Formats: sequence, structure tokens, C-alpha cells
Amino acid sequence: MSQISDPNLVLKAANPATQACCGGTVTQTTTPNAITMSNATAEDIHEAVKSRYGRLAETSSSCCGDGGGCNANLYETDINLIPSEVAEFSLGCGDPISIAELRPGEVVVDLGSGGGLDAFLSAQRVGETGRVIGIDMTPAMIERATQARDKQGFKNVEFRLGQIEHMPIEANTADVIISNCVINLAPDKKAVFKDAFRVLKSGGRFAVADIVTEGELTSDERANMDFWSECLTGAIDVNVYLNALREVGFVDAQVTHKAAYSDNNDFTAKIFSARITARKP
Repeated sequence: MSQISDPNLVLKAANPATQACCGGTVTQTTTPNAITMSNATAEDIHEAVKSRYGRLAETSSSCCGDGGGCNANLYETDINLIPSEVAEFSLGCGDPISIAELRPGEVVVDLGSGGGLDAFLSAQRVGETGRVIGIDMTPAMIERATQARDKQGFKNVEFRLGQIEHMPIEANTADVIISNCVINLAPDKKAVFKDAFRVLKSGGRFAVADIVTEGELTSDERANMDFWSECLTGAIDVNVYLNALREVGFVDAQVTHKAAYSDNNDFTAKIFSARITARKP
């Protein structure tokens, strides 16, 4: 794993015991044998997340169970036109579509595309002349999203297996990169930002919903992989996040909206769901 100047951007962890959906209220829990992040690699994190999301893709109709639709209220975007079996499988923490300003004919890349909800919402906006590429490292998610695409007849969407730190996409491809509560789970966030910059065309836009903090989490909080799995301890301070975007070349990096992510006040840092935008010059 490459080393960079800010340790908050590169985080190490071992396999999580559990992983909750990236949305809704979370509760701190400590398992008797909680795995720490002191002796593992990025690949450990990738394999753990892949395993958890693979199970979700194969067994859940929704991140909240069979009731469905737990995160529909996060969207300002109208998701009623998306089939219910897709709309109800929501793993996000916000609405990147509302800040992406998508236009007909554009190429969109969705980082951590999951079941395909944001990819399909994007496809409706870019139209037949546009294109959407979803990237996900979990084969079961790719299969689930591809089946939904074929069933619903989305001709302008494809899903590719890969990591968001090293996207299987040529440079200068995308007009817009979106993501929904995924970058916080990446062990090397700066690698994600660098590859997003590579994939975007000049003038391309970065528009994501993600979990960030105000202040720093303690080493003990970061060491509990249950917290990481709930999209908490992988989160970094919002100013670190914005500065990292600027360091790889993005301009106009800013938070357009944020809201409290958890009702639990026991963490040392405040935890938010934020909508973040930036632009490649």
C-alpha cells in the first residue's frame, strides 16, 4: 500500500465481523473478539467488504430486510420511475444524482454501483445518447445489477468488476463520477481520488454522497471493525477529504450539504453524511 502524507487517508483493517448498510441510524457495538486495524492490509478490507456485500446481494431485497425502501427518503431525486426491486435495494447515505447536474449524452461512472439504483437514475438523465458505467468489486452485486438492467431494458448501462482505486476504465472517459457511501469504505482514499481524476475528462465533475467526520476518531474507535463496517470508522475528517481532492488536482472541492448520520453521540468526532462536489480543470 502506498504511503501518503496524511495517515487518515490510508487506513488499515482486518476482516470485519459484520457490515451494516451504509444508511440509517447505527449503534456502537463492541464484540468480545473485535478485530483491530493494526496488522492488516488493503486487501483484507477489500475481501471483507466483498464478502459482506456479496451476501447482501444474494440474500436481501433491501438493506433493511424485506420491508424495503429504507433509504428512499434520502433522495430528492424521484426514484418512483425505477422498478421497486431496484429502488428498495438502497445501500447509500445520500443522493448524488441531485448534485451531479447530469445532461443528455454524458458518460457517467458510478463508483461502488451495488444493485444499480444510482446507475439507472443516471441512465434516465443522460438518455440514449449517454452512457453509464458502474464499477463494483463484488461479483454478486455485478450479477444482480446486470440482471436488473437486462430485465428493465436499460441499453445505456454496463457494469464492470473492479476496485474503485484502480478502475477498469480508460483515462479521460467520464463527464461525471458519482458515488454513494462507498469511498469511506476504501482503505486508500487518495488512490480513489487519483483514479477518479484520471478517468474524468477535462472539465469533468465529481459528485458523491459519502460519510465524513468533523474532528478525528480515536484509535480505539478506528480499531473496531464493527464500526468500520457500519460506514463509520473508515470516514475521515471533511477537511482532510477536501484537501485530498485538491492535492490530486481537483478544483472547486466543496461540501454542498451535510446531515447527521448517527443519533449516537458517543463518538469523539461528529459523523455526517455529506454531498461533495469537485471538478477536473
